[in-house]
Amino acid sequence: MANKLISEMGLPKSVANVFAARNIITAKDALSLGEFELMELLDVGLQEVMLAVAHISEISCPSYQTALSLLEQRSQNEYLAGHLPTRLKGLDEALCGGIPFGVVTELVGPAGIGKTQFCLKLALLASLPTSYGGLGGRVIYVDVESKFSSRRMIEMGLSSFPEIFQMEGLAQEMAGRILVLRPASLSEFTESLQQIKLSLLQHHVKLLIIDSMAALTSGEYGLGRSRHHPLGWHISFIKSLAEFCRIPVVVTNQVRSQARDEASQYLFQVQSNAETIEDRPKFDSHLVAALGIQWAHAVSIRLVLESRSGQRLIKIAKSSISPSIGFYFNITSSGISLLDDEGVEMMGAEANTIHCQGHGGIINVDTELPQSAT
Repeated sequence: MANKLISEMGLPKSVANVFAARNIITAKDALSLGEFELMELLDVGLQEVMLAVAHISEISCPSYQTALSLLEQRSQNEYLAGHLPTRLKGLDEALCGGIPFGVVTELVGPAGIGKTQFCLKLALLASLPTSYGGLGGRVIYVDVESKFSSRRMIEMGLSSFPEIFQMEGLAQEMAGRILVLRPASLSEFTESLQQIKLSLLQHHVKLLIIDSMAALTSGEYGLGRSRHHPLGWHISFIKSLAEFCRIPVVVTNQVRSQARDEASQYLFQVQSNAETIEDRPKFDSHLVAALGIQWAHAVSIRLVLESRSGQRLIKIAKSSISPSIGFYFNITSSGISLLDDEGVEMMGAEANTIHCQGHGGIINVDTELPQSAT
């Protein structure tokens, strides 16, 4: 609005001509000067200047909106944006439909817990024809750690949708919709983001997956606090892609050991003001998401995958509309499968704590997962 041309604002032609003659072209040019400066520069009276400034301000400044109109706009945007259902009934109900469009959703958890399994299934669902409940579009899968497995995805498809994958040529058609990028470094990933942006606009892309963001900064991101996050620019760019293209963006994040002074950093955790670090319960894992606070505030939804006494659990750790609730799950030939759709309520800091009890005993199970899957 500040760059709106004064000549297009409907001022009397004589006044508009005076502004143009004095090289005051935009609303910003006019409103950056005081009334007496304009009187001297334009050689007109105070009354004329005040009327012109009021008119320019009214045209160039955004109008007021009521809280009701903002709420209605948000509801309309959410309706138009939609969700990618995960086909996990309890989780979809808690997320009000599934993985939302237009925002960044993060999967956090230790290696081998099932993050890549989740991503593979989402890629499969997004490429599924709309007549079968999918999005019927392309998927861009940024495979940083070379964990993407076409064989595993086809196994999921055959188990979940046998009637589709047994149709001649359809499995190959769906696989052809999934575009896999494998950047070898952060700088290579940075360069590929412009290519990703063009692909989102030109190739009917319905889902962007980055697995994993933390691996891109291996060796570049320490435990200490830093003024500049190594992914600061990337965070903003990826969020803008989600918002502009109105697609779901899913990223995975690893875990690391918790530093002593990090216990109170996450502002979206519910804690008592009187509670001190020493008073907080000592959880077994002492693990936190690897990319730190700045990244944590950038994602809209955080799903934590963890293990408790040898059982896998997926829980909603951060969401503006969903409760903090967890679901125990297994990994089968069809992907992640919830043991119970009711879920378990997570209280306070428990929603964000990452447990790793008995984790070693539930990974690398050859009878459940192919060797390349995590």
